[in-house]
Amino acid sequence: MDPSLFVAYTPQTNGVPSESKLATYMNHQSPGIGLSTNSMTKHLSNLSLDSQKKVTASPEFVPGRGLTGSNSSSPNLFNNSYTHSQENVGGTTYFYFGNTGSDAVGSEDGTEAIGPVATGQIGYVYPGTPSHLQPVKTAKPPSSNNSSAPSTPPPQAAPSFFVSENLRLDILQKNALTLAQPDIVRFPDLPNEVDNYHELCPLEPIHKPASTVLGYQTSTYKATSIKTGTRYCLRRIHDFRLANTKCMVLVDMWKRLSHTNLVQLREVFTTKAFGDHSMVFVYDYHPASETLLNKHFASTELNGYTDPFSSDPNAPRPYSHTKNTILRQQHSSMLPESVIWSYIIQLTAAFRVIHAAGLAYRCLDPTKVLLTSRTRLRLSCVAIPDVVTLDGNTANPLTLIPHYQQEDLVALGKLVLALACRSLIAVHRDNMSASIELITRSYSTDLRNLILYLLSNQSRKSVTDLMPMIGARFYTQLDAAQLRLDVLENELAKELENGRLFKLLVKLATINERPELNMEPTWAETGDRYMLKLFRDYVFHQVTADGRPWLDLAHVVSCLNKLDSGSQDKICLMSRDEQSVLVVSYAELRQCLETSFGELVQSTKDAV
Repeated sequence: MDPSLFVAYTPQTNGVPSESKLATYMNHQSPGIGLSTNSMTKHLSNLSLDSQKKVTASPEFVPGRGLTGSNSSSPNLFNNSYTHSQENVGGTTYFYFGNTGSDAVGSEDGTEAIGPVATGQIGYVYPGTPSHLQPVKTAKPPSSNNSSAPSTPPPQAAPSFFVSENLRLDILQKNALTLAQPDIVRFPDLPNEVDNYHELCPLEPIHKPASTVLGYQTSTYKATSIKTGTRYCLRRIHDFRLANTKCMVLVDMWKRLSHTNLVQLREVFTTKAFGDHSMVFVYDYHPASETLLNKHFASTELNGYTDPFSSDPNAPRPYSHTKNTILRQQHSSMLPESVIWSYIIQLTAAFRVIHAAGLAYRCLDPTKVLLTSRTRLRLSCVAIPDVVTLDGNTANPLTLIPHYQQEDLVALGKLVLALACRSLIAVHRDNMSASIELITRSYSTDLRNLILYLLSNQSRKSVTDLMPMIGARFYTQLDAAQLRLDVLENELAKELENGRLFKLLVKLATINERPELNMEPTWAETGDRYMLKLFRDYVFHQVTADGRPWLDLAHVVSCLNKLDSGSQDKICLMSRDEQSVLVVSYAELRQCLETSFGELVQSTKDAV
């Protein structure tokens, strides 16, 4: 075991380590610091219990406060997440401790480490009774019915009953983007239908230069399938005619390939709906996605050249002083190594499946890698290079795949190098030595060796050769994914309970205060329905001793759960005029509910 993890034992003074400042203070024998019995009595005599004097209290811990900002009696334990990470840099192991925020992954400056989604901050801990549980000194007589409720106002609605705010906002944003409708005024030239798809919405801003794939202009749209109503992403290749169908063999292989780090290809077809001969690739739609270029690189860094990884010798090159710029890269602006390794693991996982299927990706650069969630990478534009470049080739396209697979690994090395240096110009040959020097002094030896291996001139490289360099970091990535899964399952369980209680509330709402049923105006006020009306008042219309509304979500959820399960617990129901008092069990109330709702259903069937 590493001896550096242990701290040598030191003598203690009154239970305090000797090197502590408190111990030094306790050992100080200056006469001015000690307190005599007379002086202590004098100080104690100055204390007053006058309630009118303002006393500054210590920060108080209330369950739920600091988690979501409300005084909740049922705190959501999943809203706090402590992270413990370590990284080996230059032979030294560094440990990091802290709590992870909801935006901890992939922030704008890239300084946060990957971890499970969490919300809020940790509050203060005070070993005292929370204020909302302390008894009130003066109690007023009850002024209305159902006054058996506690005399103190309850805490606010507990966030543990609902999905966390950050996750809810993310889902709402994705739903809004999914349901977005086309703007006819801004895009009047869009066709109403393209093959079996309609409601086309451009996914790329019109003021930006058109994206390209291997020199061909492309545009991207969100569209809705006419057959199923599902939203898809359409990638259109402008002014392209398919001359040879041999490349469609690879397209069929791509459609059968499914992986968590790939954007699934669904269909490929040609169309004239845009006014030219276009080829359209249909992919799964992932709303709110972001490319690695927009996430981690400055838009001004491209300096006008379209493909940062282009091998074209005539492509524009960066300025001569960029080498010094790379060397002056500030460590604070560089990505944490844990983030880079997470990207490497996901990209190599995708390449492993692609190469094992006898295919090659062939377009790996920051503009084609999508962040579809906080931590999930997906490779887009699959199969497009195969169709574009192999269209006019009369040879068997499968014979060229091994060569393209080697190019995939070189492109992976360039992408990792650019991410580590946080600069696209780092991948050019003139800046390679400066980039490697920056990585050597800022990151671990394993990351440097992985980049050098991918960029080497070896004739046969394989994704499996990278596993020894990844090492135990694979388990870190797996653990983070499982923690994320646990959080999402916990959030899903909340909504599952909410859906069950929602059905119960629907039944109660259709029965209570119904004007009439089968020509009977007093149906909702008699028999079993009257007990349900009193139960409704017991659950939702409680008041405090001084007549104020008593709002307690825990009370509502508890009562509804007992009603749904038919508990044998008994409760006391009181009419609003306080003239009728009924003691019933939840099982009896459930029977009343089912019987009354059954009458409604039967009345509906008779009308039909």
